[in-house]
Amino acid sequence: MRTALTNVRVFDGQQLTDPTTVVVDGPVIGDNADGAREVDAAGATLLPGLIDAHVHLSGPESLDALARWGVTTAFDMAFWPVERVKATREHTGGADFRSAGLPAIGPDGMHAKVIKIPADAIVLTPADARRHVELRVAEGVDHIKGIAEAPGDGGPSQETLTALVDAAHEHGLKVVMHAASVGAYTLAVATKADFITHVPVDGVIKPDDVAAMRANGQIDIPTLAIFEAGGGATDNLFASVAALREAGVEIVPGTDAHSTPAIQIHNPHGQSLHREFELLALAGLSPVEILRSATEVSARAFGLTDRGRIAPGLRADLLLVDGDPTTDISATRNIKAVWCAGNPIALPAT
Repeated sequence: MRTALTNVRVFDGQQLTDPTTVVVDGPVIGDNADGAREVDAAGATLLPGLIDAHVHLSGPESLDALARWGVTTAFDMAFWPVERVKATREHTGGADFRSAGLPAIGPDGMHAKVIKIPADAIVLTPADARRHVELRVAEGVDHIKGIAEAPGDGGPSQETLTALVDAAHEHGLKVVMHAASVGAYTLAVATKADFITHVPVDGVIKPDDVAAMRANGQIDIPTLAIFEAGGGATDNLFASVAALREAGVEIVPGTDAHSTPAIQIHNPHGQSLHREFELLALAGLSPVEILRSATEVSARAFGLTDRGRIAPGLRADLLLVDGDPTTDISATRNIKAVWCAGNPIALPAT
């Protein structure tokens, strides 16, 4: 059934429009309200579905949890085995996702020791890195994930990770590089990966690395929520985000949300993105910057042209909230309704 949301204010990427009508026509946004079932939004705010640029899925239940919080697209950064990924792709009704499959790691870093990622993920040489990309491409991944560690901390060498990036780009895939320390950040930036995920917990990003990211067109995914949940050094995190913003480096929100038993940090899917917004605001981003980064900027950065804005013909990924999130970012939590590709999402009882 076609639905016409009347008397709704729309976030157009810069501000809220005057009350208007938006049509949900199956999986897309329509342009004709004739004959549609009318629903009075009573002046509520309609946002494009939110995008979380860094999650770890565990299966269809993660997609449902994301959707209930208005997160209609998620970028998974480590998901295996491939059969589990394929089964989750068949799930309908929840959030949409893209996945990196198995990440490329070193033999002695945290990911090898604590998370116990399969040994197949270990890359020791540039040849290993190229082979890793070939295997992931054969599995049908959407992007490639690499793990950078500071020299001596057990991760792949810069030469190896650069080969990973080059091989991925040859296949038309973007690369997300994990870096959670100052030394790892320097290495990750030098690989020219498309995205660097996290900011350092042991200090502030070096000015030269910030400048290089700006020159390279690299994008940062800070994941402040996971560091807060784990008791990270907030001042350093905020200082890095502020430095990136001041330099003109694009920032997109991601949470590192997961349900990994080996990591005893609670960071739930969906809900944590709203906390990420609040932390980014504390770091100096305006509500409009945050909303844009979590919608059209993220969609464009990852090459998804069918979402991130509210316009006829785009996916009907929509979040309806009370209040004005362009002035108070916490209003994104006041959820009235969610649609994923036009599918109404059942919200939890409050």
